[in-house]
Amino acid sequence: MTTSFNPTLIALKNLGGSGALNEIEEQVIAILNLPEEATNEIHRESRTKLTYRLAWAKNYLKRYGLLENSSRGIWALTENGRETEAVDKEKVKNIVVRIDKEQRTKKQAETNNEPQLDAKIEEIEEFGWQDKLIETMREIHPDQFERLCQRILRELGFVNVEVTGRSNDGGIDGKGLIKLGGILSYHVVFQAKRYQGSVSSSVVRDFRGAMSGRADKGLILTTGSFTREAKKEASRDGAIPIDLIDGNEFAERLKELNLGVSIEMVEEVKINTDWFTRL
Repeated sequence: MTTSFNPTLIALKNLGGSGALNEIEEQVIAILNLPEEATNEIHRESRTKLTYRLAWAKNYLKRYGLLENSSRGIWALTENGRETEAVDKEKVKNIVVRIDKEQRTKKQAETNNEPQLDAKIEEIEEFGWQDKLIETMREIHPDQFERLCQRILRELGFVNVEVTGRSNDGGIDGKGLIKLGGILSYHVVFQAKRYQGSVSSSVVRDFRGAMSGRADKGLILTTGSFTREAKKEASRDGAIPIDLIDGNEFAERLKELNLGVSIEMVEEVKINTDWFTRL
């Protein structure tokens, strides 16, 4: 696949300077005119090659000073990014590798360790902890995964969340109620797929058929990914809307809610020598 550095920049410019991950991905697909098989090709068990390479590109461009991102998963062009029309891939990689090496050398020197000058970055990947968390979710029993989905929906504000688990129910694993502004209520049914690989559009269609007349909205949660066709089917005009949560978003939600995930902050003490000289 063509390097994603410049398509990512162009995508964000097309989106007005900022965008969510799915918006950026759709723009890059259009820019590169990628066929369906290329967008659905799996890199690892829970994500496509396209998703992986875009993450790789975004992180390099961020380290290069052209992108920034928020805790809400929104990526945006910096001032330098808005002024940059295109970049040279090898130049970006070389500069980011040098910056990373300098930072690690400085950190090791401060802790009185010998710097490893031969270390080299091959990739900057944002998925390390997500991979481990997704693998952990895949190893639990299906009933446990359904209860995990129930718990995360409750934490996200759903009420009366039940795991039905009835066989021959068209894939409906549970239901709940979500209130908007404490006034408008929507009945939601969900499907929990402890999955390895991509969820296809046929799964979405079957689920919609099962939920017809029984809910206002549907939700599919998976430890895998969704094909592009599945995403299109979920948001098809005139059909009951179905929201999709893939493995990476699932992991991010668990992290935000501190469910089975803890964040350890490392204290770093810096000495301001100028302060002492001004006494």
